[in-house]
Amino acid sequence: MLFDSSVRKELARSFGATLVVILTIVMTMMLIRTLGLAANGSVSPQDVALVLGFNAAGQLPLMLALSLFVAVVLSLGRMYRESEMAIWFSAGVGLDRFIRPVLRMAWPVYIGLGVLVLIVWPWVNQQTAEIKTRYEQRSDLSRVAPGAFQSSSDGSRVFFIERNGDAAGVARNVFLLTTKNEEESVTTAHSGHIENSADGRTLVLDVGHRNEHDAKSNENSRMQFERCRLLVDDKPVANPSALPPKAIDTLGLLRDPTPANMGELAWRLGLLLGGINLSLLGIGAAATNPRRPGNWNLLLALLGFLVYFNLVNLSQAWVGAGKVHIVPTLLTLHGLTLAAALALIWWRDHASVTRWRTRRPAPQGGQA
Repeated sequence: MLFDSSVRKELARSFGATLVVILTIVMTMMLIRTLGLAANGSVSPQDVALVLGFNAAGQLPLMLALSLFVAVVLSLGRMYRESEMAIWFSAGVGLDRFIRPVLRMAWPVYIGLGVLVLIVWPWVNQQTAEIKTRYEQRSDLSRVAPGAFQSSSDGSRVFFIERNGDAAGVARNVFLLTTKNEEESVTTAHSGHIENSADGRTLVLDVGHRNEHDAKSNENSRMQFERCRLLVDDKPVANPSALPPKAIDTLGLLRDPTPANMGELAWRLGLLLGGINLSLLGIGAAATNPRRPGNWNLLLALLGFLVYFNLVNLSQAWVGAGKVHIVPTLLTLHGLTLAAALALIWWRDHASVTRWRTRRPAPQGGQA
């Protein structure tokens, strides 16, 4: 009992500290990325905090798996460096005895990992896709504050409205400056609004005039109109019902077993199984020589983590492309990883026990 409780407490403290550090680093990186999306016009500036929270929740499964793996390697590695492992080995406790306290400490993390990757992950991606789609479908004129100029993403158009209209999505006193090649046009209208279609977004102007100037021929033209339709964006409007596989819930993936959906399911299950395998793999990967300076075992363990999860992503791509089936892929990749983790524990345990028995002095004979 003392052995199990001490190991679990050590692992829990290391896991909490590691998760805080990784969460801080990832949140900082995602904040910079989200601000970049807002600056590029992909999301609304008002939704930055919401998108940041969704992205953090989506990346939390990977952070949990990595934190658990690093916690096991750091905790057992410290015990090796401070000769605590030698004490446990001399007491007859093998390295395989560490499997039980590790699993007892990690089972709440496994449950949270399963909930996050199977339920929260698709919900987060669905909400993020809806936010981006809703922002893309907003009128370009509605993004312009009254009295402020708004440039298009390619810089070829400049919008200006004097005030918002009475109806939603309608702007009053619209000004539009368009530059294309060597032609420049200035369009003003009493009102305007945006219409979405499969071909893109069309700006509909009512009661105005248009001045055009050709710099090459130095010709000017002027026209008046009752209604004018201008294609301001030829990019088709995204269909909110056509969600990517990562935004479909797990039951939806099972109901529609297309290759892309099965690839996404392979990634979700692979992340869950990978978190379990990595906690066992960390037991064998934590072994180090206390006489050697540095912490090379942690670097090698992180390298193994990168290789493992790159294989998980590769299996997702293969299953999504229809090259392999999901069931044998999961069994092969994660089954072999589990076997390798148990074999590494057995090898480390056998080598440690053999080394200790070899170095232990022979008992003194009894006195006559």
